[in-house]
Amino acid sequence: SSDLAFDDRATFELLNRGETTAVFQLESGGMMNLCRQFDVNRIEDIIALIALYRPGPMDLIPDFIDRKKGKKKVEYLHPLLEEASKETYGILIYQEQVQRAANLLAGYSLGEADLLRRAMGKKKLSEMIKQRKMFVEGCARVNNIPEKQANDIFDLLEKFAGYGFNKSHSAAYGLISYQTAYLKANYPVEFMAGVLSNEINNTEKISIFVAECQRM
Repeated sequence: SSDLAFDDRATFELLNRGETTAVFQLESGGMMNLCRQFDVNRIEDIIALIALYRPGPMDLIPDFIDRKKGKKKVEYLHPLLEEASKETYGILIYQEQVQRAANLLAGYSLGEADLLRRAMGKKKLSEMIKQRKMFVEGCARVNNIPEKQANDIFDLLEKFAGYGFNKSHSAAYGLISYQTAYLKANYPVEFMAGVLSNEINNTEKISIFVAECQRM
């Protein structure tokens, strides 16, 4: 239902045990393992999980988990980057964070920041030289950030822009992942009956789900 609260302990415990067969977006073997390591305790964790589990950003996962669990210090190249990336422990995993960083640090409008993100994604050299100049000048003008530091930040943003996932997209997926996990944790019989009915013509999936019912 639409009035579902996103703080159900049984749901998070199910995810942290990696019991994600039939849970939307989280049912691959790799995702099961990641859920076990991740310590999921809020909906934002599910949203981040979905954005991170792709070629490219996967490299960021060990660092993200260490920072999340307090094994590694969360560090920011500039204090202003904290506002853009605090919820993801200083790692920029969403396109919107790259845009917000350009806005905060170099005074980009959100429209300009979107053009910057797109240019970074395409890696077109002539455009990147133009954008770097604009970014470095903006950092100096708006926040008195020295040229060397501004260039380092630009490099960091460029790295993450290549990885970035659209947060609104990830959030929409994460919402359905949470809802299916919630149903599985709290209404297992009805949920598995629904899943089996839905895949009635897919023999391979039926056998996986029947095995899951037996395990449960």
